[in-house]
Amino acid sequence: MAAIEKRSRDAWQNLDSSHHLHPFTDHKALTEKRARIVARAEGVYIEDVDGKRILDGMSGLWCVNAGYGRDELVDAATAQLRELPYYNNFFQCAHPPSIELAATLTQLAQPQFNRVFFAGSGSEANDTVVRMVRRYWDLQGQPGRHTIISRKNAYHGSTVAAASLGGMKPMHRQSGLPIPGIEHVEQPYWFGSDRSLSPEEFGVEAARSIERKIREVGPENVAAFIGEPVQGAGGVVIPPDTYWPEVQRICDEYGILLISDEVICGFGRLGSWFGADHFGTRPDFMPFAKGVTSGYLPLGGVLVADRVADVLIDKGGEFFHGYTYSGHPVAAAVAIANIELLKRENLIARVRDDIGPYLAARWQTLADHPLVGEARMIGLMGAIEIVADKTTLERFDEQREAGVVVRDICIEEGVILRAVGDTIICAPPFTLTYAEADVLVDTARLALDKARRKLERAKP
Repeated sequence: MAAIEKRSRDAWQNLDSSHHLHPFTDHKALTEKRARIVARAEGVYIEDVDGKRILDGMSGLWCVNAGYGRDELVDAATAQLRELPYYNNFFQCAHPPSIELAATLTQLAQPQFNRVFFAGSGSEANDTVVRMVRRYWDLQGQPGRHTIISRKNAYHGSTVAAASLGGMKPMHRQSGLPIPGIEHVEQPYWFGSDRSLSPEEFGVEAARSIERKIREVGPENVAAFIGEPVQGAGGVVIPPDTYWPEVQRICDEYGILLISDEVICGFGRLGSWFGADHFGTRPDFMPFAKGVTSGYLPLGGVLVADRVADVLIDKGGEFFHGYTYSGHPVAAAVAIANIELLKRENLIARVRDDIGPYLAARWQTLADHPLVGEARMIGLMGAIEIVADKTTLERFDEQREAGVVVRDICIEEGVILRAVGDTIICAPPFTLTYAEADVLVDTARLALDKARRKLERAKP
C-alpha cells in the first residue's frame, strides 16, 4: 500500500511553503512564520508531527462534532469504498447512500422539508440556494424578485455567489463583489452596537433593518432573506431572543423566502438538530455541510421546503445545476453513520443539557478578566470580546492585533481558539469532557493573563 513519506517538520514546512497555497492566508507571512503540521488526532486533541498535543477548541473548522478517531465513520467509508467508491447522480441515476441520506435528513428536519439537493460544501450549497430562489420566483411569474437580503459581516462561503451573500468587506474588495441582486443589512450584534438599546429592543431594531431594506428595494423585487441562526465566522454573534421572531414576521408579511444557513449550526451545535429548531423559525431553505459528516469527508446540500420544491418539480422542467460530487456515495455513507452515532450517543442532547451548560458556566467566569468586555455562549459556540478598557469597552487599536495575541498564546499553551478581529471564539467537539472543558477555560484565562502583560509592555 502506498504511504505518505515520513519527513521532518522542517522538510514538511519547506514543501508546504514551496507548493501549497492555503485558504484565507497571507502566504508571504506564512512562509516566514511556517505552518503547523498536524499529523494525527484523537478525541478532542490534534497532534503535530513533533508529537505536541493540542486541544481542538474549534472542532477543526466548526465541523468535527463527533470528535476525532471515530471508527464507525472510518468503517462506513471503507465499506462504501469497496462496494461503490463513486458514481454520479446525473443522467437519471442514483445510488443507495444518497437516497438513504436524503430520506434520513428529511426525517430530522421540520415537516415542510421533504427534498434535498446535494453539494460538496457549504459554499456550493449556498450557490445552489441562489439558483433555486431565483428560479422559483421566475416560475411563479415574478422574475423581478431576484434580490436576496443578507447581513453585514455574514459569512456564507467563498465561491462567487456565496461570498456575495456574505457581508465581509475584505472578500468583496478583492473580488469585485457582490454580484448584482444582493443587499446587506445590520447584523444582530448587540455588543458591537452603541448599546443605547436593551438587547431585547436592539434585536427588534436589527430585524427591522430587513424590513427597511425591503421597502427601499421594493417588495416586488425581494426574493429572500438569508442568515445563520448564530453567525459563526462573524464572531459567534448570538442574536437577542427578540430577533428571529421579528425576522419570521417580516418574511411572512412580505411573502419572501427565508433561508436558514445551517452550515455551522446544523447537526447539533446549538443543542438541536438545526438552528432553526432552536430559534423557532420556519425556513424555506436550510443549506448544510460541516457537521453532517463531522468533517470526515466533504459533503454539503440544501433542504428545500415543499412550497419551493413542488414549484421547481411541477413547473420547472430540467434544473440546469449540479456538481460532479453531488451526493457522493462514500460521503453519504459517512453522513448516515455520523447521524446514527449522534443519535446513539445522545450527543445533541448532551450539548443542550450537559456539556453545553457546563462549558457555558465555566466560559462565563472569563467575564471578570480585565481584558474581557463580554463572555457569551450558546450550545457549544462561545465568544469573548477583548477590550482595552473594561469600563468603557473601548477596543485596542487594530494594529495591536490583541485578538491574535491571545489566540497565539492559547495555541502555545495547548488549546486552539480562533480570533475574529478582537473576538476570541470557540466551538469544541460534542465529546468534550468536563475535565477537558476545564483545560480549555483555564488555558484561555492563562492566555488572557499573558496577553495583558504583553499588550501593556507594547503600549506606545
